[in-house]
Amino acid sequence: MAKRAFDVIAASTMLFFALPAMFFIAVIMFSTDRGPILFGHERIGHNGKRFRCLKFRSMVVDSQQALARHLELFPQARAEWEATQKLRNDPRVTPLGRFLRVTSLDELPQLINVIRGEMSLVGPRPIVHDEVVRYAGEIEAYAATRPGITGLWQVSGRSDVDYDQRVRLDSQYVREWTFAGDLIILVKTVKVVISRTGSR
Repeated sequence: MAKRAFDVIAASTMLFFALPAMFFIAVIMFSTDRGPILFGHERIGHNGKRFRCLKFRSMVVDSQQALARHLELFPQARAEWEATQKLRNDPRVTPLGRFLRVTSLDELPQLINVIRGEMSLVGPRPIVHDEVVRYAGEIEAYAATRPGITGLWQVSGRSDVDYDQRVRLDSQYVREWTFAGDLIILVKTVKVVISRTGSR
């Protein structure tokens, strides 16, 4: 209950102060790319319940088709995608989207997910349905709490950490959770965002 109360108060405060920046991002996006400003991707949440995880759209509108074409043309990129579900040189990402990603500003709308109770400020990163199988026996630990905007994975290297290690970090977070640990992760997240450690 303390974790949830802290989430609501902190996320509401952060959203209030972030609104001018979010408005500015929306104006720039609308003036350069007339596609949707927000992107809601279906993720697996607490107790396996699905929800729409919000972000500022950082990719081209036909991102799925662009990814399929790229993976078909470049086997090395396909191997990287299958190993990490990420690409170092992602052809789907727009110039503005690249900036939003490396600064983590694309995730500001997730404060709304936190207020709605779908996410927490700190927790495992929300996964898509296809990633459930990769968590194997650890999926119960993942589903035992709300996924977070930040978490142990983000402050341990983010995209520089392989997927198996990410699963171990998520499970470790759930099993060893403390309120003080959440505060430490939040402080470390500020340093990670400023230094852009592991951002892609």
